[in-house]
Amino acid sequence: MTRVAAVDCGTNSIRLLVADVDPATGQLVDLDRRMTIVRLGQGVDRTGRLAPEALERTFAACREYAAAIKEHGAERLRFVATSASRDASNRDDFVRGVLDILGVEPEVITGDQEAAFSFTGATKELTARPDLERPFLVVDIGGGSTEFVVGDEDVLAARSVDVGCVRMTERHLVHDGVVSDPPTEAEIAAMRADIEGALDLAERTVPLREARTLVGLAGSVTTVSAIAQNLPAYDSAAIHHSRVSLDTVREITDRLLRSTHAERATIGAMHPGRVDVIAAGALVLLTIMERTGAREVVVSEHDILDGIAIHTALGS
Repeated sequence: MTRVAAVDCGTNSIRLLVADVDPATGQLVDLDRRMTIVRLGQGVDRTGRLAPEALERTFAACREYAAAIKEHGAERLRFVATSASRDASNRDDFVRGVLDILGVEPEVITGDQEAAFSFTGATKELTARPDLERPFLVVDIGGGSTEFVVGDEDVLAARSVDVGCVRMTERHLVHDGVVSDPPTEAEIAAMRADIEGALDLAERTVPLREARTLVGLAGSVTTVSAIAQNLPAYDSAAIHHSRVSLDTVREITDRLLRSTHAERATIGAMHPGRVDVIAAGALVLLTIMERTGAREVVVSEHDILDGIAIHTALGS
């Protein structure tokens, strides 16, 4: 077993996994898994730059993660950065800060690389399941982008498009710094049209409707599963490999879009950092399910972070 540390820094959150990995099988034994909402992508869609306060929140989380990595004695460390840092004109400030704190430069990966890591992490355990038809469509709904990957044992096609829960919220639901509470019908329609346009782009590369099993990743999807199960608090074990029907996703999305900030904040399994963006994230998921004809989504807690750890152990 190889002890590795993987960091996934996205638009909305930064996550750490320290694990022992068997390079031959890809089996993971978690030692430390944590997530911090930092909103690195705050305002990037509008300004094209990473905000100073967003950088400082991210660096504070990195300092905490550095202590955990040292405590567990990880042999290898890989830091992967996704949508927000790809888009920012001042991403060099981000790279220097991470290097100073963790001793490695963040890999600002392409959307295709991001999709491949997500597919590995999400499907490694599922390939042996006889009850799940192939090929898989893995959908990773992030803060700034959504990755689509179709594959069986390996990736057949992948595409990243610029729709995510933070980007959609900031683009359509924020006016003069205030989030619509709740969104208007016109705002919801504009957001859905934006998502549909992104799906049109994705379908030029990825045969979305040919997949037999939809696998959903990341916080928007896992939170929808937690709400569907009426969990009093976030429970990773209950969420991992749960299945949520299209009808349930539609009902939850409708409820979230019509609720106020205060009402969403009372949901027991809701992370405080997702209260303002969960409605947009749920709408992305619903629109994908309607487009692909999926009757349910298989929810995975294992995603790009696990894929990064596996590839780090393999040296690939």
